[in-house]
Amino acid sequence: PKGVSILLYGNPGTGKTESVMQWARETGRDIIYVDISASKSMWYGESEKIVKDIFNRYKRLCKRSKLKPILLFNEADAIFGKRMENVESSAAQMLNSLQNIILQEMETMEGILICTTNLHGNLDPAFERRFIYKVKFDMPSKEQRAKMWKSMIPELDDAQAGLLAKDYSFSGGQIENIARKSAVEYVLSGEDVSLPVLQKFCGEEMLQS
Repeated sequence: PKGVSILLYGNPGTGKTESVMQWARETGRDIIYVDISASKSMWYGESEKIVKDIFNRYKRLCKRSKLKPILLFNEADAIFGKRMENVESSAAQMLNSLQNIILQEMETMEGILICTTNLHGNLDPAFERRFIYKVKFDMPSKEQRAKMWKSMIPELDDAQAGLLAKDYSFSGGQIENIARKSAVEYVLSGEDVSLPVLQKFCGEEMLQS
């Protein structure tokens, strides 16, 4: 086999998709980014054509590129889930057909396939077996969270960043959400966001966890 298939799994906001983007940037590779939800067309039969076209476009890009590009399936559990046993319904038949196409393409692929998922437990065993590398993205430690707070909101001192890291077990994506809120608040008020306001934002973010 000449292809490399990689599964990145872990909680939302832990940097799976961002890591792929950074790997592509560091190695000078192009990315074909696949929106799984968009490939599941409401018209029966169209989804199969769309998925085949994705792999055909990737093969054409490989031929034109000096370096193998990356084919990225984000939130792959939406289509790589356990195959349905009730194949009488058109929806089950369509999903099983899509999965068969992808499994066949993975067997013969000459390139780099990376899939991300928040729900790796839902993946069909046939897909799990075809991934050479399976990389887990853990939630950041308290020390890592403190560094993220300082990086994303430089106005924080070490004590404030440490307090937020201790009180809120957030992912990097959640901390980024709060940093964006603080930036908007600064634009509206013209003043640096205080620690109590950040704590308020953290409480609001927890409701979305």
